[in-house]
Amino acid sequence: MPRELANVFKALSDANRVRIVKMLGERELCLCEVREVLGLSNSTVSKHLTILRDAGLLLDSKEGRWVNFRLNKKSEERLIRSVLALVNTSFDDDPTIRNDSKKLRRVDRKVICDI
Repeated sequence: MPRELANVFKALSDANRVRIVKMLGERELCLCEVREVLGLSNSTVSKHLTILRDAGLLLDSKEGRWVNFRLNKKSEERLIRSVLALVNTSFDDDPTIRNDSKKLRRVDRKVICDI
């Protein structure tokens, strides 16, 4: 358990990864949608998503040309469920998180993902 705990906290030690977890608390997203909100490159967003997934915080599934990412809320690991619940109920008063939420409402993958 100590290694898993360390991996979870390492994954959440980056502000952009916390932002991603908060966004995924609202809905499933593809890489392009996350990139659009964060304003980062595809490769950077991909790395962040991989770190979060490898820590057990995210799940992904393929849907046509998209890979959708979602929170692993039903993880068998109590630690994962607890940490996600904590992040979900935190940071709502942060201006960056509020701005991300506003941007997320306007993001349309069919427009931004080069269909």
